[in-house]
Amino acid sequence: MNLYKEYIKEIEERKGQGLHPKPIDSADLLNEIIAQIKDTNNANRADCLKFFIYNTLPGTTPAAGAKAKFLKEIILGQEAVAEITPTFAFELLSHMKGGPSIVVLLDLALGNDVAIATQAAEVLKTQVYLYDADMARIKEAYENGNAVAKDILESYAKAEFFTKLPEIAEEIKVVTFIAGEGDISTDLLSPGNQAHSRSDRELHGKCMITPQAQEEIKALQAQHPDKSVMLIAEKGTMGVGSSRMSGVNNVALWTGKQASPYVPFVNFAPIVGGTNGISPIFLTTVDVTGGIGIDLKNWVKKTDANGELVRDENGEPILEQVYSVATGTVLTINTKTKKLYNGDKELIDISRSFTPQKMEFIKAGGSYAIVFGKKIQTFAAKTLGIEAPLVYAPSKEVSVEGQGLTAVEKIFNRNAVGTLSKKALHAGSDVRVTVNIVGSQDTTGLMTAQELESMAATVISPIVDGAYQSGCHTASVWDKKAQANIPKLMQFMNDFGLITARDPKGVYHAMTDVIHKVLNDITVDEWAIIIGGDSHTRMSKGVAFGADSGTVALALATGEASMPIPESVKVTFKGQMASYMDFRDVVHATQAQMLHKFGGENVFQGRIIEVHLGTLTADQAFTFTDWTAEMKAKASICISEDETLIESLEIAKSRIQIMIDKGMDNKNRVLQGLIDKANQRIAEIRSGEKPALRPDANAKYYAEVEVDLDVINEPMIADPDVNNKDVSKRYTHDTIRPLSFYGGDKKVDLGFIGSCMVHKGDMKILAQMLKNIERQQGKVEFKAPLVVAPPTYNIVDELKAEGDWEVLQKYSGFEFDDNAPKAAARTEYENMLYLERPGCNLCMGNQEKASKGDTVMATSTRLFQGRVVEDSAEKKGESLLSSTPVVVLSTVLGRTPSIEEYKQAVEGINLTKFAPSHKLLVG
Repeated sequence: MNLYKEYIKEIEERKGQGLHPKPIDSADLLNEIIAQIKDTNNANRADCLKFFIYNTLPGTTPAAGAKAKFLKEIILGQEAVAEITPTFAFELLSHMKGGPSIVVLLDLALGNDVAIATQAAEVLKTQVYLYDADMARIKEAYENGNAVAKDILESYAKAEFFTKLPEIAEEIKVVTFIAGEGDISTDLLSPGNQAHSRSDRELHGKCMITPQAQEEIKALQAQHPDKSVMLIAEKGTMGVGSSRMSGVNNVALWTGKQASPYVPFVNFAPIVGGTNGISPIFLTTVDVTGGIGIDLKNWVKKTDANGELVRDENGEPILEQVYSVATGTVLTINTKTKKLYNGDKELIDISRSFTPQKMEFIKAGGSYAIVFGKKIQTFAAKTLGIEAPLVYAPSKEVSVEGQGLTAVEKIFNRNAVGTLSKKALHAGSDVRVTVNIVGSQDTTGLMTAQELESMAATVISPIVDGAYQSGCHTASVWDKKAQANIPKLMQFMNDFGLITARDPKGVYHAMTDVIHKVLNDITVDEWAIIIGGDSHTRMSKGVAFGADSGTVALALATGEASMPIPESVKVTFKGQMASYMDFRDVVHATQAQMLHKFGGENVFQGRIIEVHLGTLTADQAFTFTDWTAEMKAKASICISEDETLIESLEIAKSRIQIMIDKGMDNKNRVLQGLIDKANQRIAEIRSGEKPALRPDANAKYYAEVEVDLDVINEPMIADPDVNNKDVSKRYTHDTIRPLSFYGGDKKVDLGFIGSCMVHKGDMKILAQMLKNIERQQGKVEFKAPLVVAPPTYNIVDELKAEGDWEVLQKYSGFEFDDNAPKAAARTEYENMLYLERPGCNLCMGNQEKASKGDTVMATSTRLFQGRVVEDSAEKKGESLLSSTPVVVLSTVLGRTPSIEEYKQAVEGINLTKFAPSHKLLVG
């Protein structure tokens, strides 16, 4: 009983951390526990019963298989356990969510013992996590005249697993808790530097917000035992930033309800709110858990007698409170009137939180149950030869006569499945779509694997063209946590059918490439839909949606996703870029000009940015689409000229071929299939059969933004504005300032070039700048450290072939070595250039960080508090975001440069240029 002894030892260690026993996923450990349960005289028997009943993970975990087998033996009378009657054994099977439990229930339901078969059938009627093999068994038994199989199918056709669930309460009482003022990032709810613990839900829950906040939530629960705690972003948006199921899991752990009495630390039904609503990616995750997200609108922009905005001394709109949601306020959510009340006083209409589809998610305890339920109902009705009765709310289908289609509307219409209308669908329609490309990253991947196990999935859907498991978020440091988690993750995903960054058998060299860069390369059709486990899953080909680990799991298992077709905002350009400007400045200026045009309203939030970049290839265009996550957009689409798209596809083909040459293709030859698809797409464009994706000329947009390149006359910087008197204005990504704002004397403590916001051209700009500075000043001397992390190994290889890597080596004081990767995070930096392993590095903030209180100048996308740099006792850490040349020069000078110094440093350097297309990019 060695494993059991080790488990008991671990339990004692966890007690010291204030933790309960870790849930069991090992079959070997559970079999030792089962052996002790069978031994009625065993001293550990009582504890073993508790572990077996209450602490075993369900789904397709190895432990679930062992548990289901033992329960089957009890039901058949082959084993007798006084504490687990056959009836109780059936109840336990009903909470195991598919996989081995379904196999056992089908064995029993289709067996010869009528009484047992009847009981098993009644349990099966409540289950939704069935896959093709399970349904095939039921169908075969039905066709062979099995009455129990017919009974099960008739129940499934009526969707009784859904209709017999309790109705949603008409009134839900909540007590408010303000988690913070301003935008609340998922990093506050699930910090990146605690990513290693996400699969240990109880341990990870201890990092949500602060220990003090957790105690305040517990106090509210004790004071209001009949109410749910609603977590609120006051004067901000809830859940901006990264796509984190772990963030919602933590909120649910502290404020939700236990999903099953037999599964620990898996909660559902969290309730969250925000003055400016919920970030789209976070709201999807809330839906996964059957929760409620409310756009509170409790602060509004003040207007004068003429209806004009009233602004403060900085030109910012002044907000005034409509109603209070101060911590401890008791409110009532009425799900029938779909209104929010304080006592009898109506506060706001919240019908958007209670659409028919969202009501179904809440009733079923999450969106997965609805997705799988619809699939089972359709299967059962087809097998019985009947029409499925209308049980679920019909999808909303919006079609406007005479109105053209935006780019995203065209993509959704092409990929839609199960629609009733034969007309083209417009924004606002609810659509189920096939997913072409799926990405899983390494800090959420462990949770994706757990979700796949919990929904009993064992193999990737054949609908998916390609899927990739990255290793980028843990690339910086190969520490004990990474060594324990990453090989296990890669093995699981490799077996599941994904292309993996690390080969479990060690056949090819580990790739730590940034996930969205790889997805950008393996997307070979601009009509594709991509789902990825990172908020920066924003491709410059196709339309990509960052998603929580659960939605990624669902896409991998089913090849489908469901969502409304979003509205679009059209972004076009006029004028000419100044010769000394970089395209990153255009990206920042787009946000600044948009906010100015619409009086501070972010029209991008929750919508598609349809950006007409025409002449930029996929690598360069990715800089724009990547940033759209920080613009709070739902996604973005690049409209490209035909020849530019062909060039991008040729680049993609060459990089996919490199992956094949490294040995990364699998037995299904997925990567070769992508090259074949790219060749087909190129042929379609060249022949004129199917030109590059264009919106219709008469498409309707929520708003249109024309960016004036002529007025962008100096580099632009996104500033966290850490000392703004209004706390809600800090860390928002909306404060965009010109370089001259800093007067050429703001101290910079560290520079970072890397992660997903840079491309190969940025690495070449870095090399050119270093040569330029040496030529102008006689030598390159860094007055602040410069950390460089290329996005991919392919880029490193290309730089080596073209001579640029040699330049970087010349000026570097550290170069990564894959044969001896760092085993510990760097805590101190010297004033020199660090060439780090490809991957996320400082941008992720879970391994490497700047020193506390530093001012960091970075090409990153992240300026959230504590992400790249934490506060010190004396000074707030700040991460300013800028172009590659600004970062380089800031580290050489140890301060922000003046505009004159900047112009001199970039003289003659080939910066990332952009010229608006002169072609009319419409269909």
